[in-house]
Amino acid sequence: MAFDDLPAPLLAEVEKEVGPITKSETVSTGLNSEIAARIDSSASSFFVKGMRCDHKRVWTQRREAEVNPFLRGISPTLLWQIEESGWLLLGFEHLSGHHADYSPDSPDLPVVVNLLGRLGGVALPEIELRNVEQRLSAYVQRPADVDYFAGSSLVHTDLNNHNVLVNDSTAYLVDWAWASRGAAWLDAAYWVVWLLAAGKHTPLSAEGWAAKVPAWRAASPEAVTAFALATANLWEEIAGPDPDPWTATILDASRLWARHRQVT
Repeated sequence: MAFDDLPAPLLAEVEKEVGPITKSETVSTGLNSEIAARIDSSASSFFVKGMRCDHKRVWTQRREAEVNPFLRGISPTLLWQIEESGWLLLGFEHLSGHHADYSPDSPDLPVVVNLLGRLGGVALPEIELRNVEQRLSAYVQRPADVDYFAGSSLVHTDLNNHNVLVNDSTAYLVDWAWASRGAAWLDAAYWVVWLLAAGKHTPLSAEGWAAKVPAWRAASPEAVTAFALATANLWEEIAGPDPDPWTATILDASRLWARHRQVT
């Protein structure tokens, strides 16, 4: 949906926040909002995302708004939120940059390591968060395996390269719709699957990059294996019998890692 097609009263509320809008451009990537756009005003540029208030996942937008104040220097700042005409819109500062390149020789990889290290220093906010062990409980090999994932750290859980914006030598993590509470090493583990999905990484090289994140050292081999197997089972369910090419790529990456963990 194009930004300009939003209800007129809602657009008027946006202009109260940003001033007269001079340009809007729909952003095509991302799956966690009904609308995503860059808008320009005479004063500045903004990134706007939104959902209808009766959408079944509108709670993810509210969660993103709640967690943002705790993410200074980690994520673009949420500047305003508007609820009007049956819509919830979030307005963020617009940061220039590019989506992270996860290929093996990419200069972005050390920058992402630094980002995940900085995230490890963020205190768990006192807001409602779902536990990672709850999210993965249906996919573990043994019920007791979920205990490996429990912890008191803020976890992003979606290290898709489109969620990592690189601006010069700094990376920012966007789209906190699925922020959760869990073990500190989990985001590095989630990253492994996306590294493999980027192509040309081996499981060993992908794990080697994850191992550069300080929190990874707290994970036992058994915990990492349990996570890899659960993640493969999760993507099996997401993919179903006839996955689209994008989903099939992530499924293949998760299967590759799970096989590697089972023989090492």
